[in-house]
Amino acid sequence: MQPNELLDILQVAGRLKTTTRHCYTQENRKESVADHSWRISLMAMLLTNEFPEADMNRVIRMCLIHDLGEAFTGDIPSFYKKDEDEDKEEELLFNWVNTFPEAEREEWMALYKEMLALETQEAKIYKALDRLEAVISHDESDLSTWLPLEFELNFTYGNENIGFSEYMKRLKAEIDKMTQAEVDKYKSENS
Repeated sequence: MQPNELLDILQVAGRLKTTTRHCYTQENRKESVADHSWRISLMAMLLTNEFPEADMNRVIRMCLIHDLGEAFTGDIPSFYKKDEDEDKEEELLFNWVNTFPEAEREEWMALYKEMLALETQEAKIYKALDRLEAVISHDESDLSTWLPLEFELNFTYGNENIGFSEYMKRLKAEIDKMTQAEVDKYKSENS
């Protein structure tokens, strides 16, 4: 990859540092897409020993690139995102990736194809982490920033993505405890 090609890719990817998501950080600033992608990548790295048969380097790569389409469309919360939004994001992303040098283009397109199919263990791990990290982030947000539907959604979001793994089920159970503690605290402070 030529230095100018690398810089061009980084310039587009850098948009995710200022593309905000729906929730807030513990410091009460809007979370960026880059914040989210970094933390699910860290989660994957930390879980290497929990999934010894998986190619966690591949999972980390998926985590790093999974939301790059949002550099073009912005983040749309899952409860507002429609199929046409997904299609537009995918089209813009793939158009961009098709401008990459051949080796990177082939690798990234293979990763995206695998992620969309959700058939490999690696893709399932990435998707579960993507969903679970979103719930953790919401739990860390001040509950005054939550929409009413999120009080239930945080308990169900990602449930369809964890069934392949006993570890992910246990992790979700711990996250649900965090969610419940936050909800209970919020209710006691606002009753």
